This record gives sequence, structure tokens and C-alpha cells, in this order.
Amino acid sequence: MKVAGPDILWTAEEAALATAGLAIQPWNAKGISIDTRTCKPGDLFVALRGPSFDGHKFVAQAAAAGAVAAMVDESVEGDIPLLSVNDTMTGLADLARGARDRSRAKLVAITGSVGKTSTKEALAAVLRAQGKTHASEGNLNNHWGLPLSLARMPSDTRYAVLEMGMNHAGEIEKLSNIAAPDIAVITNVEPAHIGHFRDLEAVADAKAEIFTGIRKGGIAILNRDNGQYDRLADRAHAAGVKQILTFGSNAQCDAQLLQGDVSADGSFARARLFDRELEFHLQNPGRHQLFNALAVLLAATQLGADPLKVAEDLSKVPAVKGRGVKVRAAIPGGGITLIDESYNASPASVGAALSVLGLEQPAGEGRRIAVLGDMKELGNRSVELHAKILADLVEAKVDLVFACGQEILPLVEAMPLAMAGWHSVDSVELAAIVAERVRPGDVVLVKGSASMRMDRVVEALVRLAPNKKSGG
Repeated sequence: MKVAGPDILWTAEEAALATAGLAIQPWNAKGISIDTRTCKPGDLFVALRGPSFDGHKFVAQAAAAGAVAAMVDESVEGDIPLLSVNDTMTGLADLARGARDRSRAKLVAITGSVGKTSTKEALAAVLRAQGKTHASEGNLNNHWGLPLSLARMPSDTRYAVLEMGMNHAGEIEKLSNIAAPDIAVITNVEPAHIGHFRDLEAVADAKAEIFTGIRKGGIAILNRDNGQYDRLADRAHAAGVKQILTFGSNAQCDAQLLQGDVSADGSFARARLFDRELEFHLQNPGRHQLFNALAVLLAATQLGADPLKVAEDLSKVPAVKGRGVKVRAAIPGGGITLIDESYNASPASVGAALSVLGLEQPAGEGRRIAVLGDMKELGNRSVELHAKILADLVEAKVDLVFACGQEILPLVEAMPLAMAGWHSVDSVELAAIVAERVRPGDVVLVKGSASMRMDRVVEALVRLAPNKKSGG
């Protein structure tokens, strides 16, 4: 396959060859877009279909935004060169395979119930110091997000780090076969999305699908402390993986946490990596973050990075938006500490976030406040798992809880009256109430499943800052 130049992601000829499509006019694309709202000049626009939209209706808008061509599978209106394929979703996957085939990049695929995005971001950050690195943006990890991320990979990429997510069995297998990873990392297996599975073992099997596409000589990196480790290791061996590396607190681990100290300002670790000891600091607080860092150490060093350099670079990795970013927000009369964990939630991630909240010391008469939304996709375990959050709240010495949604009601009913702040089924309504009730010195954690839109609470609290300024 002819490879595009350094400033060109796809030529018409190259894209047509990858997708078995037809491109009559020549064009050179610098990027790929599936959304006219973020389409940039020079992009190839891929007209995907979804449950409530059809990208073919927006081709003219893509052209107006500067797209140089559009991938379509039906006739469209608009003066723009076309790449015609049998199916645009398949065409996007074919572009992803083409990007993988033309590149010599070493690719790391990451999945897990909790921590995959933070681990992906940390690994990409340390690999950028080693060479040109491409990583999936944000949470592009599903049936269209991963192919889009991979199709955007430049041909001269040295390292690629891609995240794989799933809600149902069979989804990761398709992604792994497209990505063909050299290294597959599973951070852990916990009861996230358990509502779509028979039991936790079935969740583990779905995560283990990441091994199906692994290249010959590939490496699996697993959390040895996790209860599903043996099952995952068995699945890796069955898929032909010859080398399994492990991280955790177990003495048998290849990357072992020897000492972990956490505070509100970050985390410190003393670890053993194979036969050498090293130390590192993280900006993010939380013991769970230290284990994610061990997985990063293993993956990066297997790609040739110097362990001491990786340990040094880990200290520079910031928190990911919606996954632990700490904001000092001004409010009338003073300020609050806001911990933004609003992107998503599962039982394990809520417990980890509350442990971080427990590390914070409110100022003055401030309180520890948890603003929690429903944890979705828990099926018939929803009542049990929501009620169990109370133990985490008590351990973290949380003073006040604001709750959002219907599924969180078992927690609301179990809480002592003194802890109950407010309950609403709507995050917009709850955001206004929380904004009214916070006071200077408070530490506020915001967390919930993505569909609960708990980011609205974060936005409402941040918007309080101008009020303070206008009030003198």
C-alpha cells in the first residue's frame, strides 16, 4: 500500500484501496471526522448511521466546514468529492485496519472495569518521551470509537495506545481483531455492566476477548491481585499468548508495590520492577492509581523505555477531566475543593473516589460532601450494590450526600438522616440545590454514570466563581 506523506493522513487512492471503495476525484485528508460539529478543514467526513441520526444528511454541512471528501454508501447532496463504499461503518473499520497494516507502530490495547482511561492517558504520556505516540482521544473505545481512533493514526507513529470498552460479550473481540495489539493490558475485573452478564466470571471472559487479536509474540499484562486473575491468565494462554506479566502487591508479581503512601496531594510508591527497586510520585491521590502506574511501568519498559525515565515521567501526568481532576473553585465568601469524577461510575470506582475524598481535609467549618448519581447497568444487583456505598461513605467520613436518580434510592433510604442532603431524579435540579448549599471550606466529590450527566453539577459549582467577583 502506498503510504501518505507526513502531513497527509489519507490520500484518495490509499483510502479507496483500504476500503475497497471508489474515489473518482483525487484528494488528501489530514484527519477524519464523523461529526460536523467538530469537523475541521482537511478532514475526510465519514457518514455513519446511528439509532437517531444519519450522517449522510450532513455531508453538505461537512463540506461547508472544510471537509475535503466524504465516505458514503448512498447518493448525497453536496459539492464534495466522495469515497463510495458498501457500508460506511465497515468502511471505517477497514480504514482502521489499513492504518494498522501500513504502520510499524507497537500497539498497546487497554481494557478493564475501572481505570482504563487513566491508564491509557498515563502510558501515552510516558511513551511520548520515547517517540511519536498516538492514543485514542477521551473515551473513544467502542465499536466506532476504536476504529475512528485507529484510522486517525499517522503512518509514522512509533507507539499507539488504544482503549477498548464493552457493554456486552463479543464486543472487545471485534475491536481486538481490528487493532491487533502487541501488548494487551487488563487493569481489573469488577461488577461494572454486570447487568448484561450472568456473573463476574462472564465479565472476565468478555474482557479476555482482548487476547483474540493479539499478534504473535504478544504480551498480556494482568492484575495479579484481582479475583479473576487465574481465569484471565487461562484465557490468555488459550489464545496463544506465551508471555504474561503481572502487577499488584503479590510477591510473585513482575511489578510489585512494596510501599504506597497516599495523601490529598498525590501518591508515592516504592516498587520492585523485576529485580530492581524504584520510586515514583503521582499527581493523582489513591492507592488504585499506584497499581495503574505499575501496569504503565510494565508496558512501557517492554517497549524499550528506561524504567527510571518512566518513573520520572509518571510524576508529570495530570488527572483526566471527569476522572479525578481537582479544582479549587471560588464561591461567595471563600472557596471549595471540587473533585470532578463526573464522567462515569461503577461500584469499584465509586469506592475508590470516596477513599480519595476521605483524604481531603475541609477548611474551617467545611464538610466532606459526596454528590452521587446512579450507577447504571448493574441489573438485579443494583439495589445491593447501591446500598453498599454507605460503608464507603462512613469510612471516608462523609458529612453530607446529595443523590441523583432512581437506582440510588436504596442508598438514600439506608443513610442516616444527618448525612442526607437532597435527592432528585434530575441532575439539573440537583446542581442548583448543591450550588445553593455549599459553603466555604467544603470538599465536594461529584460522581455518577455518564447518562446521569453529573457534569452539570460540576459546571454549576464552577459558575459560582463570577458571583464572588461581582459581589466584591
